[in-house]
Amino acid sequence: MRLILLLALSILAACQSVAPPPVSGRIVDLHSGQAVTPQRLVERLAVAPRVVVGEQHDNRDHHTLQRWLLQALGAERAQGSLLLEMLTPSQQPRVDALRQRSTMPNDLPAVLAWSPGWDWSLYGPVVEFALAQRYPLLAANLDATEIQRFYRQPPALQGDRSNAVAVKDVLLGQIRESHCGLLPESQMPAMLAVQQQRDRRMAERLLQAPTPALLLAGAWHGRKDLGVPLHMLDLGADEAPIVLMLAEEGSDVTPAMADYVWYTPATASQDYCAQMREQSER
Repeated sequence: MRLILLLALSILAACQSVAPPPVSGRIVDLHSGQAVTPQRLVERLAVAPRVVVGEQHDNRDHHTLQRWLLQALGAERAQGSLLLEMLTPSQQPRVDALRQRSTMPNDLPAVLAWSPGWDWSLYGPVVEFALAQRYPLLAANLDATEIQRFYRQPPALQGDRSNAVAVKDVLLGQIRESHCGLLPESQMPAMLAVQQQRDRRMAERLLQAPTPALLLAGAWHGRKDLGVPLHMLDLGADEAPIVLMLAEEGSDVTPAMADYVWYTPATASQDYCAQMREQSER
């Protein structure tokens, strides 16, 4: 009887290993079109050597879910590494030094030289959680000096998939839209080169990282048909990473873009273009 009770308790503990996510929403397996529970999603992601999570940078729900996902995956198996688009190589020594400390400083963003372009109130909880874990937190982006060099002299990009005309056309369209049509056409090739060099760097870092590895990046970087997964295949990876896209309800996420999509409640959109136009007119 005691053995049966212990077995029942262990089964119950396993079933409760993943707390309910703190954000409402729905998850869809894009290959089958079927709904997936958070627990089942975690089980599927847990067996993948590499996972990319695409986010909407200014959506607080997405960052809350990322932290939850790290905790939930950690309950299933040991995490190998976490990579962030938001960290650059020059910040890596700072990150590594912090991981040796028993307590975190009060001025953590300053110690990390955190870029003000990434809202710390959104990213801070994920970074603080990761720094307290045993696995490495790794930079996945380019340094500013590298971006400037690639902008001035775009290097040749190796690989048939990432060089496809259809891929570059879609990315150019996204760059135009994200800059509200304010960029001169003469700058577009350089901007495209920087975008793809960012994708290439993230792909390289993800391939080098201890597995199971998880990359947090913007949705366009995470897309299977345009971003990091495409570059990984061009670099010789045997398979693309599993991609989970975090997207607001009403977004169009297709099987070509991701393997799973987690739809979160739609939020009020900000008119970034109005702000950019106002700044350009000053």
